[in-house]
Amino acid sequence: MALQQTGATPEWLTAGLVYLSQWLGYQMRVTAQPGCAVAVTYQGRVVLDEAFGHADLAQAEALTSRHRFRVASHSKSFTAAAILKLREQGRLKLDDTAGQFVAGLHADVATATMAQLLSHTAGLFRDGLDSAYWAGRAPFASEAALRADLALPLAIDANMRMKYSNHGYGLAGLVIEAITGEPFNVWVQREIVVPAGLAETTPDMPLPEGALLARGHGGKTLLGHHVVFPGDQSTHALAAATGFVSTAADLALWFGQLAPNAAKSVLSVASRREMVRAHVPYLWTDGDLDYGLGVNRGVTEGWEWFGHGGGFQGYITRTRVVPAEELAISVLTNTAGGMSPAWIEGALTILQRFKVEGAPTAATSDWGGRWWNTWGAQDLVAFAQKIVLVDPADIKPFRHATELVVTGPDKARITDAPSTASYGEPVRRVRNAAGEVIEMRIASGTSIPEAALKAELLARYQAAAV
Repeated sequence: MALQQTGATPEWLTAGLVYLSQWLGYQMRVTAQPGCAVAVTYQGRVVLDEAFGHADLAQAEALTSRHRFRVASHSKSFTAAAILKLREQGRLKLDDTAGQFVAGLHADVATATMAQLLSHTAGLFRDGLDSAYWAGRAPFASEAALRADLALPLAIDANMRMKYSNHGYGLAGLVIEAITGEPFNVWVQREIVVPAGLAETTPDMPLPEGALLARGHGGKTLLGHHVVFPGDQSTHALAAATGFVSTAADLALWFGQLAPNAAKSVLSVASRREMVRAHVPYLWTDGDLDYGLGVNRGVTEGWEWFGHGGGFQGYITRTRVVPAEELAISVLTNTAGGMSPAWIEGALTILQRFKVEGAPTAATSDWGGRWWNTWGAQDLVAFAQKIVLVDPADIKPFRHATELVVTGPDKARITDAPSTASYGEPVRRVRNAAGEVIEMRIASGTSIPEAALKAELLARYQAAAV
């Protein structure tokens, strides 16, 4: 696990990151995803940077933290920041219309304001009339193709509701080019990416020489195996909406800098507040979600966050920032149906629980560990005053967790549990002659180390293996 302990990191966070890594490693095992990269920053410093699985299953190439992913709609945060930077320079206003800068638009499209484009309230088509490029059947839209779609009427009237639009962000990219007189990729790389200190991020393909790319993978449902998508196509005129290529660490650093309380940022505090405040609610979603300018917002276990996600052919990615805790988390997966939306929720709940319960103490720390029985794995997670028994296969492992309190050197008692569990019953550790714990007696059940259970199952059931 790549924990980076430079500077002052709270004990609860260090302990939480250790368990987050263990939990995510187990999630990779049970879901058999091709690859996953995770990074966490605290106060603008990378404190976790880790990768699991493969960058390319066909080549058996191991995934590293330095492999870049297609991060798709994370791109919108960079484009929104670019518009706000131009606003700080006095070169546009958020209520300026697209038609003030870009010619050839449909009359109604021309009236879309910068704020409407960035908040998905302009009423534009999501992906024009033909988005075959999302399926790899055609190149991404050229400027000519994008402009042809932007000459069409709006799909709905502006300001009716949030209506996600990649074309709206493509139009924002054309505005940036019109104002700066430079290609979008060139200006944004120089004025946004480089000043933010992002050494592993580019607005689009191709990558710099020597840079590593995690390949995308298809799901297994159709063919029974993963196909590998190259992932190296240019997004052309839609780079402002979906072109960016980055690592988990760079994304966590970038989004962390968008928090109004961040110590470093390419934007003023006022611009960051405008960017991350709620502009429009999501519709038809679970939970309370809002969209700002290039970021979305929500709440997980009482932690208010902002961030974004991305979906590209063979990649699903998520990033979230908890400003109150000065934390940013990025989870990147390289397969269709990737688990990053669920895993980033789980990651937040894990860290939130460690913040509430505190890091383990001398009295509790040696109780932590993973134990196995024929039902699967069980994790004993140590906090300051208690031990919690969780299923690492659970997306939110602390949601219905059994709690234990230590009552002696090798004894504990279950003090809280679901109605179907073993509330009030004893827990005991069994040691061998060398003093090593070899069994965990939890109520009436016995759990043992992974290697011991493997040997037992092979000896007992190998002839019946299928």
